[in-house]
Amino acid sequence: MADVYPWQAALWQQLAGRAQHAHAYLLHGPAGIGKRALAERLMTRLLCQQPQGLEACGTCKSCHLLAAGTHPDNFILEPEEADKPIKVDQVRELVNFVVQTAQLGGRKVVLVEPAEAMNLNAANALLKSLEEPSGNTVLLLISHQPSRLLPTVKSRCVQQACPVPGEAVSLDWLAQALPDCSDDERSELLCLAAGSPLAAVRLNEQGVRDQRAQVVEGVKKLLKQQASPSQLAEGWNTVSLPLLFDWFCDWSQLILRYQLTRDEDGLGQADMRKVVQYLADKTPQAKVLHIQDWLLAQRQKVIGKANLNRVLLLEALLVQWASLPGPG
Repeated sequence: MADVYPWQAALWQQLAGRAQHAHAYLLHGPAGIGKRALAERLMTRLLCQQPQGLEACGTCKSCHLLAAGTHPDNFILEPEEADKPIKVDQVRELVNFVVQTAQLGGRKVVLVEPAEAMNLNAANALLKSLEEPSGNTVLLLISHQPSRLLPTVKSRCVQQACPVPGEAVSLDWLAQALPDCSDDERSELLCLAAGSPLAAVRLNEQGVRDQRAQVVEGVKKLLKQQASPSQLAEGWNTVSLPLLFDWFCDWSQLILRYQLTRDEDGLGQADMRKVVQYLADKTPQAKVLHIQDWLLAQRQKVIGKANLNRVLLLEALLVQWASLPGPG
């Protein structure tokens, strides 16, 4: 059975303790805080034939079928391939499931993740089922970026923000999840994961700390003219493009912030503080704003899975980054 993480305890009491359930929930919040685990636990509780208080019994026919992945009244809708959209044909299959009678005589439960992966046609195809689901059906939508959802989808759901754990709670949990890492390494991973502890575990598995060190070293060599944009663009082929753009967007924001506040406590992580301060002192603010706009526009394309030439895009980024210190 999926875990309820310590920071979800109060929300679990609220959701699982309801006498009556809405026909559709939208569980939203940043990636890496356990929304899927919460939804799966709620799904198990809703389908259980003999729930024990707030928990599913784990022993009834429904619980066994769900654990085996063969429950006839459960439907999981997600992209057919990682990072691809959910297609309208997939939603039509879901709609056909919703209008059928529950085979075990209880509820039907649908889980959709990530809901923002539905393209426009797919989202529109789901609206009728969201508004008037057939029979005793509950739809659980999970969204990491609810701003990308159609307002008509959001308005048909009970919207539930999922709690983001505080730093102390996250570090306590990470101490159990990553016992081989030092306190400093866990703190660094949590910072790289923007405070999401489950994302921090995934980043550790992907070796992101080493990738970050490689990129930071490359940026320093670029500014010292010890490496060219094309060399770095080719050498960073193992680092994910969204992660690279997240880091450069963050650094440009820190540069601007320091220019405006001169607050040395706001220079970000230790590995780039001196670089951020140097660029803030040497770069005209207009150039910082320009590269910020460019970075955000390109990041949107990356997130939207646009067909981009990775090496050329990174070269364009690094050419602009190398030219920051200097006249506008």
